[in-house]
Amino acid sequence: MTVSSLDWADSHRASAFAQWLAAVAPQHDLQTDTVRLASADASFRRYFRVDASGGQSFVIMDAPPALEDCAPFVKVASLMTGAGLKAPRVLAWDAPLGFMLLTDLGAQTMMDVIAPPAAVDVRLEATTAHFDLYMQAVDVLVQWQLASKPGVLPPYDDALLSRELALFPEWYVGKHRGFALDGALIAKLDPLFAQIKASNLNSLDGARVYVHRDFMPRNLMVDANGDLGVLDFQDAVYGPVTYDIASLMRDAFLSWEEEFVLDITVRYWQKARKAGLPVGDDFGEFYRAVEWMGLQRHLKILGIFARLSLRDGKPKYLADTPRFIKYARATCARYRQLGPLMVLLDEIEGNETRVGYTF
Repeated sequence: MTVSSLDWADSHRASAFAQWLAAVAPQHDLQTDTVRLASADASFRRYFRVDASGGQSFVIMDAPPALEDCAPFVKVASLMTGAGLKAPRVLAWDAPLGFMLLTDLGAQTMMDVIAPPAAVDVRLEATTAHFDLYMQAVDVLVQWQLASKPGVLPPYDDALLSRELALFPEWYVGKHRGFALDGALIAKLDPLFAQIKASNLNSLDGARVYVHRDFMPRNLMVDANGDLGVLDFQDAVYGPVTYDIASLMRDAFLSWEEEFVLDITVRYWQKARKAGLPVGDDFGEFYRAVEWMGLQRHLKILGIFARLSLRDGKPKYLADTPRFIKYARATCARYRQLGPLMVLLDEIEGNETRVGYTF
């Protein structure tokens, strides 16, 4: 394959890429005729894979600078490798053009190893192999959080939480489901969002750590030795200690039986507590905080997936929105304070509300 045979919407960018690749190729013995698409994600970034004469391969990031800022990626990559995690190392970066050469963590994700069914309504039953994989992920997460320092990453604060939650009414409720975002609807949502934000910011005495923000099997790579590497970390922030474990166990693309979710979360809490992370001494309090953090994420992702479909022309993500409605309803059903949100979700989805609160 040649560089010109890659799919380029902009011929000028294609030419700039060819020139950049020719300039960096000699230093790393790149075989420029082996460049091929590796993946594309939910952003405007694309990734290519290229072989080197020594038998190894590298990854190239194509991130148009007008659409993507690569500086956070470079910064967090350095933080992760500094913490002893397996993350891509930046070997070459042309910031004005948005091209980057990276070490290759391989092509097999943790999701590939799990190989879940495509059906959104299937809950997986965990095997011993699944348990071992998730315990590895827990160890990586604890190692990442132990490196945390304040003032290094952007804060996951009220303003950011508010911007994220606003995606749900704007894109999912209004533009996808077609509900009018009138004063009555906003009056229902505002106090619910205030409760969710207060829980996420204040639970566990406001404990803060480094937060990956998409710590899940699609972003964890499994190498030939079975070790895990981490990708897609450029949006990392300094925020609630509950976020990444909620992300890991309430996945965007597969659902586990509740027993497994609880088991791994307990084991994470035990390891984190033993390591001195600020997860508190009461698992019940911790798990409640995880569920409320997860709820914020579920609502945010419903908005993001609707936006990806309606604005960015990526309709495949909408297929997983029923998973997040189920996650959100399950949390709302356990906490009386969230009863109004349950009713609202069912109104939006056209369901009949049935509630039996646990707390």
